[in-house]
Amino acid sequence: MRVLKDILYKVAIESVKGSTAVDIKKIHFDSRLISAQDVFVAIKGETADGHEFIETAVAKGANVIVCEEFPAELTPEVSYIHVKDCREALAVMASNYYDNPSANLKLIGVTGTNGKTTVTSLLYQMFKALGFKVGLISTVVIKVDDKDYPTKLTTPDSLTINSYLKEMNEVGVEFCFMEVSSHGIAQHRTLGLDFEGGVFTNLSQDHLDYHKTFAEYRNVKKRFFDQLSKKAFALTNVDDKNGNYMLQNTKAKTFGYGVKNLTDYKVKILEKSFSGLKLNINGTEVWSRFIGDFNAYNLLAVYAVADLLEVEAIENLQYLSQLKPVDGRYQHHVSSTGIHIIVDYAHTPDALKNVLQTTNAIRSRSEELITVMGCGGDRDTTKRPLMGKIAGNLSTKVIFTSDNPRTEDPDSIINDIEKGVEPQDVSKTLSITSRQQAIKTACILAQQRDIILIAGKGHETYQEINGVRSDFDDLKIVKELLDQLNK
Repeated sequence: MRVLKDILYKVAIESVKGSTAVDIKKIHFDSRLISAQDVFVAIKGETADGHEFIETAVAKGANVIVCEEFPAELTPEVSYIHVKDCREALAVMASNYYDNPSANLKLIGVTGTNGKTTVTSLLYQMFKALGFKVGLISTVVIKVDDKDYPTKLTTPDSLTINSYLKEMNEVGVEFCFMEVSSHGIAQHRTLGLDFEGGVFTNLSQDHLDYHKTFAEYRNVKKRFFDQLSKKAFALTNVDDKNGNYMLQNTKAKTFGYGVKNLTDYKVKILEKSFSGLKLNINGTEVWSRFIGDFNAYNLLAVYAVADLLEVEAIENLQYLSQLKPVDGRYQHHVSSTGIHIIVDYAHTPDALKNVLQTTNAIRSRSEELITVMGCGGDRDTTKRPLMGKIAGNLSTKVIFTSDNPRTEDPDSIINDIEKGVEPQDVSKTLSITSRQQAIKTACILAQQRDIILIAGKGHETYQEINGVRSDFDDLKIVKELLDQLNK
């Protein structure tokens, strides 16, 4: 049981009807979860407005309502807290409710279009190997030291974030690495968290179904760095044209990393193959198991964060060389017949371009590069023709197929992708709606030493069609199909 006035500390309150000295049990923004003496925060969402459920929450026993406008009728025994923005209020209240857990560990946030999952996961991997208790909040999984929890969102809601951070406090976690999405920033899910540092990886087109313009998307990312404190560090990719823009108004100590420009943390790519990368980081050579120029950036970001968290340079490089690739991020497999398989989460134009350019830089050009790709439904439609153009330009054969069509017609999505293919590349393309059949066709077409790239879903082990998720693991399916064809 907590006292309401303590939970409201630092919340920007417009007015109050009732007492703030009441006891409360839990905080919810879903009226279905309300029990006696709970707080209901009336969030205005994309599809529903929490203000429409205030009466339901009161009927279920809520004794506090946090809202952006008072309801027409007030229940005498209920306290009503009027705030300007319920999402902001929820974030601050969540932090207070869980005793500001982010202040009791070193929390690092990583934002950008691509690389967030890889950088956070590798930092978790490295700091575990160094002997620390570590937390991870990522697209793939939430980890409280050695305990795993499933997750559906890149950046969970503020109540969920703080509850996991509180659990991390209880088991003695010293460092937590967290993906910070543009949705999470825009919806104030990370507000009130005490970040030790922030990392910017890169920026390219994504989520324009939500942010509407690229400038809005960019400025939302920048807001994360604007909110960092003086004691924090802000690390940016200086090779990205938006890298320095992110740091314009930050109060944090600023650092840069890159391949092309002179900066605090610099990497040179010495050798690259399907077995890994040989790098020179700040004057010292190191071998890694990772493939591709984009992973040189990811590894350098990991090295820089570890250095800023005072890991000795020799240890830093030693453990960097031992890191293992993240599932579904340029995951490489060679079949018994010598066919190279690459599974990658590339679901933006820039990510797809990076993966294809990386693969073309390694192959000898005598092999076929067969790309299987689609685009998600109910998401940014403007990137579909761009991805079709990139796949057609940079592959020797392309099979357009379903990704997660969600509530959209998969053939309509494929049609959008096809519109971007340039005339000279049309003959390279096929369209097969069934993702399994598309992968099977790629396997039939591939000969020894050829490369099959399956892009878009990466680590995901499901496919979502009309709101129903069924089991679908790209890597597992391609391995099984190749084995069957081999027999």
